[in-house]
Amino acid sequence: MESTRAAVHPLPYTTYQQAIEQETARFAEVVEGVDPATLVPSCPDWTVADLTRHVGSLQRWFSTLLTRLVQEPPRSREVELGLPDSAHDYPRWVAAGIPQVAAVLRGTDPQAPMWAWGEDQHARFWARRMLFETLLHRVDAEWSVGQESPLDPVLATDGIDEFLVNLPDAHLFAPAVAQLKGDGETIVFQCAGPGTGGSGEEWRVRLEADGFRLLPRGEDGEPSGARTTTVRAQAADLLLLLYGRRSYQEAAFDVTGESETLDRWFAHTAF
Repeated sequence: MESTRAAVHPLPYTTYQQAIEQETARFAEVVEGVDPATLVPSCPDWTVADLTRHVGSLQRWFSTLLTRLVQEPPRSREVELGLPDSAHDYPRWVAAGIPQVAAVLRGTDPQAPMWAWGEDQHARFWARRMLFETLLHRVDAEWSVGQESPLDPVLATDGIDEFLVNLPDAHLFAPAVAQLKGDGETIVFQCAGPGTGGSGEEWRVRLEADGFRLLPRGEDGEPSGARTTTVRAQAADLLLLLYGRRSYQEAAFDVTGESETLDRWFAHTAF
């Protein structure tokens, strides 16, 4: 399951810093005043209280890793959270953490070597990861209260790349990823072109007998007799699809090829 494409970071580090602050503030705004027991449809078995605690805890955990520039997998995830006694206060607790997170990100050299569970072993990995954790959960929060707001197509495109580049290493906490195999099938995730507000980017994933790999850009040769399945949509929709928030059977997605291949993909890549 080795990725043969180096991780790329097309967005400036400052973009991640600013977007994390904006997404966190938006998240806190959405959940403020919401009944903590409200269910989150896109996160089965979670309530708004669970979601809010998760976002605030994860940001504080990532900030701790960045502050320490850890060089090996941490043995414990115990950090001082300062979690309020009442779940009704969780939104303000999340918002109160924004300045600390911003300060940690500003004070961190994105090129600093450090341990990460994904392919890119630098501090910038965690800023990028924090952004998309927060952005996706902002969407979850909005959906839980019947709201929806658009995703920036530039951020969404980067989020697709971040997901696919790191997916081979996600078996560390999502064991089913290690069982995603095939016999040479290729899945193409393709953003709708610039003429329709998309980026025109695409990612090709090859399913092989010993696992799967994200093909390097420009490598488009298919094995003899190989089958290709293509999913084409706006970047925001593709990002939500990859994270299990959408279904490829919805009208937003133009699919060609075998649905069985996609069913196998999504059965193994949920995390």
